[in-house]
Order: sequence, then C-alpha cells, then structure tokens
Amino acid sequence: MTDGSAKQAVRHAVMADVAKVAGVSHQTVSRVLNSAPHVRPGTRDKVLAAIRELDYRPNPAARALVTRRSQLLGVVSFGGTLYGPALTLDSIEQAARDAGYFVSVATLRSLDARSVQDAADRLRDQGVEGIVVIAPQLMAVRAISTLSSTVPVVSVCSAVRSRMPVVAVDNRAGAAAATRHLLDLGHRTVQHVAGPRDWLESAFRLDGWRGELEAAGAPVPQPWTGDWSARSGYEAGRRIAEDPRVTAVFCANDQMALGLLRAMHEAGRRVPEDVSVVGFDDIPEGAYLTPPLTTVRQGFAELGRRALALLVAELDGTPGTPAQVLVPPELVVRRSTGPAPRP
Repeated sequence: MTDGSAKQAVRHAVMADVAKVAGVSHQTVSRVLNSAPHVRPGTRDKVLAAIRELDYRPNPAARALVTRRSQLLGVVSFGGTLYGPALTLDSIEQAARDAGYFVSVATLRSLDARSVQDAADRLRDQGVEGIVVIAPQLMAVRAISTLSSTVPVVSVCSAVRSRMPVVAVDNRAGAAAATRHLLDLGHRTVQHVAGPRDWLESAFRLDGWRGELEAAGAPVPQPWTGDWSARSGYEAGRRIAEDPRVTAVFCANDQMALGLLRAMHEAGRRVPEDVSVVGFDDIPEGAYLTPPLTTVRQGFAELGRRALALLVAELDGTPGTPAQVLVPPELVVRRSTGPAPRP
C-alpha cells in the first residue's frame, strides 16, 4: 500500500482457520461440512461452533471438486406471471432451499423446442445437477418431449404420459369434486367457464367437469371459454346471467370466478341464493370476496416438495422412483355455494 491510511482488504476465513479454532485437522472440518459419517458428536459441535464464530462460508467450486456435486438445480419456467405457474416456481425454489440446493431459473416467453433446448443447455453449462421444467401449456409439453439433456429432467405439468418423470396436480379430480359438490346441493346441472384451449390444466378440468356430469346423468351444457383473466370471466358471466335456468357455475380458475361474480351482481343474480359459483386455485383474495369463494385449492407447496424429491431421487439413482406423481387438490367450501333455488 502506498497510502498508509488505506484500509487493508478483509480476509475471509478459510478451512484452515476453522480447523485451528476447533483444534482439529482440516480433513475433519471437510468431513463435517460434507455430512460424512464417523465424526464424534462433540467434535462436530466444536467445528460447527468455529464455523459460526468465524462466519466461514465454504467455497462452492472447491466443494464441488471434492463431492462432485454442485448443489445447483435448474428450473425452466413458462407463464411465470400467472398465479399457478408463479406459485409452482416459488414452491420449487423453497423446497430446493430446504434441501440445501441453490436454484438457477430460466424464464421463457417462447415455447418452441429450440428455446427450451437453449435454456436447458445454458443451465447445464452453469453446472446444474438436474432440471425441473414447469410446462403448463400443450406447446411446452411438446417442446420438452424433444429435449435432449445429459442431466435428469423432471416435468411439472398436467401431462400424465411423458417420457420423463412428471409431477402434477390432479386437475381432473379437483374439477370433478367441484362439480359433484354443486350437484350434491341439488343443482340440475353445472355451467363451466373453461380456461384457454392450449392449457393442459384447462383440458383436464374440462374433462373432470364433463365426466362428473355424465356419471350423474346430468345435462352437459356447452362450456364457455375464457383466458384465465377476470375480464373473460366477467364477459362469460354477463351471457350466463341472461339465462334464468342457470343455477350453478364452475370456473376453471379463481380470477375468472371473480369476474363472473361481478357480472352476476350487476345482473341482479344473487350468489349463492340464485346462482352458486365455484373457482379453482384458492388465491389469497378468494376468502375475502363477497361472498367468500368456494374453490379448489392446489397444494403448491406439496407440488414443489414432490418435484424436488423426484428430481433428487433421479440424481441419487434411487430404485423404484415413480415416473408419475399426482398431488391431490382440496375442495374448500365457503359461502358462494348453496342449495339449488326452488322452482
């Protein structure tokens, strides 16, 4: 230093410093850091105390050389601004942190095979051990079906048939439960406001709704199609409200149900006295709508945990790892549904 007043650069603690403070060898510190067996509890406690005292942070690159594990996972995400995909991504990141992994995310706007492959290649170049692909749309599933990767890949979507392991919410079961709830309340049939045709969730919820009506011998009306937005639910609701025979509506997501509630209010159709309404997702605002919305809750936290567990099992080569995991949804009954009005 030419300037005596200049501050000396702060030196970060290294493994040798931890070993000196703990009074052990650096090999013992390494074994503790890598959770190796055959370390006495008292010795482990001394090493961990030294790590805390020195605020020691292991060098990820050096650790990867020793363990041959980067502890880094990649996520390719689509439609991240929508409630479902955004919560799915958040749940995967949280589950990864809880399991001691770091996450690198590639969010794509284009769903073509080249974009998906490029994203996977970039993540692989970063040293990820495995990749989770959030693929809610049909085009995304088609794109990942052609994906070539030298690391394990798990898909989070609704496609139950795939060449790679899949984790998904059981959308059919959730839609069937919503429809059955309305039929059990005495409604003759249930109208449906579906999501976009190119979304897998929309297709499976449509199937669940239709299948439950057919199993009950109830009429199957022509479904309405929205785009997941409250505006599209409102527009469908305005048309539905014109038919006094309609007494029950199942919307494929809560945002569209929110718009439909507004349309019913403007048309003078009381909810649930005249029309019962069920949504899907259980957005945080749903419990505070007027009336509070009956909906199908998706277990996003469980979805993230299952996806992470499936990917780690793939990484570890665990025998008997399932190729498909379905997470059951839960019907949450609030005050937007009630008995069918008497004729």
